[in-house]
Amino acid sequence: MDTSRWAAEPARTASPRRRGAVLERAILDAALEQLSTVGWKGLTMEGVATGAQTGKAAVYRRWPSKEDLVADALEAALPPVGGVPDLGSVREDLLVLCRRARDAMFSRPGFALRAVIHECDPAQAERFHGVIFEGVVEPTIQQLRDVVNRGIQRGEVRPDAANGYVFDAIPAMMMYRSKMCSSEWSDRDLEEMIDHLMIPLLRAHGV
Repeated sequence: MDTSRWAAEPARTASPRRRGAVLERAILDAALEQLSTVGWKGLTMEGVATGAQTGKAAVYRRWPSKEDLVADALEAALPPVGGVPDLGSVREDLLVLCRRARDAMFSRPGFALRAVIHECDPAQAERFHGVIFEGVVEPTIQQLRDVVNRGIQRGEVRPDAANGYVFDAIPAMMMYRSKMCSSEWSDRDLEEMIDHLMIPLLRAHGV
């Protein structure tokens, strides 16, 4: 019998079985990948199991529902917010924050988060309220507040500009233009938003 074909093939070794934190990380990564590619409605527990190269039972043992799995995947993937910029002017500080927000929005976790925000019904979205607000919205608003308050102290910004409507303007505009206008927010787009919207909105009288 000709055994040359079998002899030429390298020996196959079984891949080590993943357990514990290693397996959980693989499942969370697979969930994030599905969210960023097929969205919330396209994500299935079976698809996540396939992506993680594990059995569906291993996913359900750790996360009894799709909502629980996605909430943990988002929380694990959200990048750190970073420190508040202090470049000496409100305009430059706001540009730094906007570039960070833009980069986060178009990262894999950002696509995944937007899929959840745009596709979930209100009952499902309630499960992600803590992750979204505590992990994204509140830190962003706090940094905007710090930048504006510093501008007030320098005399660049009018004192009554430190209010919730002003702090909501940048996140709302970026989300709206991204979703409704498919804007990818180039550096020039960000500069124009700051110069034509935020600076006139914040400018102190006589500056």
